[in-house]
Amino acid sequence: MSFVIIIEDDRALCKSLELQLKDEGHEVKYANRGDRALEILEDADPDLILLDLGLPDCHGLDLLEEVRDRGCEASVVVITGQQDMKAAINAMRLGAFDYIRKPFDIEEVLLALEKIERFRKIRLGVSQQVAVESTDTPRVDLDSVDSQEKSYEIVGSHRKILEVVKRIGLLSRERITILVEGESGTGKELVARALHEASAPGQPFVAINCSAVVPTLLESELFGHEKGAFTGAEKRKIGKLEFAESGTVFLDEIGEMSLDLQAKVLRVLQEEVFERVGGVESKTFKARVVAATNRDLEELVKEKKFRKDLFYRLAVARIKVPALHERLSDVPSLVKYLLERIGTKMHQKIGAVEEEAIRLLTAYDWPGNVRELENVLTRSVALSRNPEVISAEDVERSLSETGTDTPLPTEIVPLSAVELAYVEKALMAFGWNVAKTAKALQISPTTLRKKMSDGGLQKNESTD
Repeated sequence: MSFVIIIEDDRALCKSLELQLKDEGHEVKYANRGDRALEILEDADPDLILLDLGLPDCHGLDLLEEVRDRGCEASVVVITGQQDMKAAINAMRLGAFDYIRKPFDIEEVLLALEKIERFRKIRLGVSQQVAVESTDTPRVDLDSVDSQEKSYEIVGSHRKILEVVKRIGLLSRERITILVEGESGTGKELVARALHEASAPGQPFVAINCSAVVPTLLESELFGHEKGAFTGAEKRKIGKLEFAESGTVFLDEIGEMSLDLQAKVLRVLQEEVFERVGGVESKTFKARVVAATNRDLEELVKEKKFRKDLFYRLAVARIKVPALHERLSDVPSLVKYLLERIGTKMHQKIGAVEEEAIRLLTAYDWPGNVRELENVLTRSVALSRNPEVISAEDVERSLSETGTDTPLPTEIVPLSAVELAYVEKALMAFGWNVAKTAKALQISPTTLRKKMSDGGLQKNESTD
C-alpha cells in the first residue's frame, strides 16, 4: 500500500482518482490548490504526489520546486492536459519521476506506483550495501528553463515523442555528450536545441553539418586556424569549438566525418583541450557536444568507417527520435503548428484545414518525415486558390507532386511494430471508434483494446 497525495483543481478528477486508488488499497488525500497541498505536506510523508501544472494559485512547477526545497522525498508524477514541451522538460529536470498527459487511464497511475516501488527497493538495497560516511545527499542545482518563447517546438503527444521530451529533461541536468539518432527530417536538431535551451540557454548554440562542409575545411571550421596556417589563411579564425564557450556544439551527420578528423575530435572529448590549426596554444573546451546521425554508427564501426572509441565517447547517452510514420496520431497537431509558421513566413492568413485534408495527410506514410510534411503544406498553401482554407484537393495535388512512392522500410523491424502502426492508422481512419475499427480489422473489440493498451495507443485529444 502507498500513500498518495493528489494536487489537482479538477474536483471530479480528484474524486475519481481517489476512489479508484482506494479500491486498490492505497491511502489518498487531495488538494485543489498549492497552498492547501503545502499544508497537507507539513504533516504527511507521501510515497507519490500527482501534481497538476494548472493550479488556480500557482504554477505546478513552482510548487514542485517548493516541495523539493522543503525536503520532501516523495516521487512526483506531473499531469497536464496542455501541449507544453518546456514544462515537460523542466519537470524532469526538477526531479519529477514521470510526466503523464491528460486524459489518462488509472492503469498509468498504477504503473507509476509499481515503478516507484521497484525504484525504492533498488535504492534501499544499494543504501544497505554502501557504507555512507555522511547523511547529506548532494543535490543538483537546477535552474529553470528560459521562459522566453522560442521559434521551434517539439510538437506531439504520442508516447514515443513524449519519451524523447522526458529524456531531454533528464539529460539536461548534466553536461554529458549525447548522440541523437533518427531518420532524416525527424527533427534531430530540434532535440539538440531543446537540450541546449534546458541546460545552457544564455550560451551559444553552434551547429555544423559534417556532410555539408568540404572535409579539408571541416577541421578549420571546428578548431579555427592561425594566420598563415595554410594557403589562403590570411588572418586568424575562431573555430566553432572556441566560439561555443560553455554552450552546445551540435555535430550533425557525424557519420560523414573523416577518420583523421574523428581522432582529433576524440582527443577534444577525452582531454577537453584543442589547438587552432597551425597554432600551439591549448584552448580549454567547455561546451556540451550533441552529435546526430541518420546512419547506423555501430554498423559503420564494424565496417571500420567510424572509430569505436569515438562512438563510445559520443554515445554516453542516446536519444532516438521516432519517424513520423511511427506517430501518425501527431499529424493533426503538427499540421496546425506548421501552418502557423508557414502562414507567418508567407504572410498568409490560414484559417482552417478541411477534415478530409487532415485524413489524407494522416493516411500518408511520410518517408521524408516532418520535413516532408512541412514541404507538402508549404506547397499546398502556395498553390491553393483560397489559402485561408486548405482543402483536400490542395493536399492531394501537393502529395502527388512529391515524386516518390511509399518506399520499402530502410531497416527490418519487428512485426509487432508494423502491426501497431497499422492498428493506429485504422483507428484514426474510423475516428478512434473501437467497434467500427475492430469490425474492419476482423478482430474482437476486446482484442483491439488489448492491442491499444499494450502499445500505448490513445486518441490525441489536443487536436479536438
